[in-house]
Amino acid sequence: MTTDAAQPAPSPEGSSTKTVIVALLANLLVALAKTAASLFTGSASMIAESAHSWADTGNEIFLWIAERRGSRTRDARHPLGYGKETYVWSMFAAFGLFTVGAVVSIYNGISELTSTKADNDYYINYIVIGVSAILEGTSFLQALRQARGAASKRRIPVLRHVIDSSNSTLRAVFFEDSAALVGLFIAFLGILLHQLTGLAVFDAAGSILVGVLLGCVAVVLIDRNRRFLIGESPTPEVESGVLRRILEHPKVSRVTYLHLEFLGPGRLYLVAAIDLVGNEDEEHVAVALRRVEKDIEENAAVEEAVLTLATPDEASLVPTTPDAPREALS
Repeated sequence: MTTDAAQPAPSPEGSSTKTVIVALLANLLVALAKTAASLFTGSASMIAESAHSWADTGNEIFLWIAERRGSRTRDARHPLGYGKETYVWSMFAAFGLFTVGAVVSIYNGISELTSTKADNDYYINYIVIGVSAILEGTSFLQALRQARGAASKRRIPVLRHVIDSSNSTLRAVFFEDSAALVGLFIAFLGILLHQLTGLAVFDAAGSILVGVLLGCVAVVLIDRNRRFLIGESPTPEVESGVLRRILEHPKVSRVTYLHLEFLGPGRLYLVAAIDLVGNEDEEHVAVALRRVEKDIEENAAVEEAVLTLATPDEASLVPTTPDAPREALS
């Protein structure tokens, strides 16, 4: 079964790996710069941003591992493949963002709320924030390009594609880099208000807000990975596209049941009840079923297909939405 509707984008692993590597390098450079600035100036907001960037750097390592381990082909011990390892390691990254980034930033901000210290090195922080924005922006643009290409072909908003996507590494980098840019703006405001008013509470408040932002992003990423780990179904457009392609098979007359579940980014587990064309005896029917299964598994998006025979009293399924584009699973 050859179906553009159900196939992932060409070489999604390659695109995602490039996105992760760009993010890793950018976050490492940013973390070093922010750490130097925070040690020199003692700014609460900059300390929070340092924790944020070190958390992101560690997370990119988890995401790189996710890409490597999740892309392995299935074997005797894992007949359905290793795709869900992507969500496991992406979950570790999300927890790291929450514990290291959010908790440290909020704790640091609260501890600095009553501080009365003056800071005479504001411009160092401003320079580091500006350089960080350029580096984080470069990483974000790479993630945005990958997401925008698939979203435009699906004719949906970029944010919806990122949230719905089975590609957990793309989602993680996209949200982490978005949070990084917003966090830099919050840190800038906190430091600026500290400079203008002489009140360190604004700097501390900036640290707390950065922590809250990271916590919200982490919760979203944890929830999305949880959903895919317990068995997320694809969108109705993908289901209709797969159903349409099964019905186009010359040996299939109708489909009465269809179950699709993600086994990893762009990989599906398919179970269907079908009626075969003609009235062959049991032996020939079994052979025909296996042949149709193999044809369906020729599709790059289908990791495993299991077919059973439909009973005469079961209602037939019909596609309800237009064909999904190639990028619908990516």
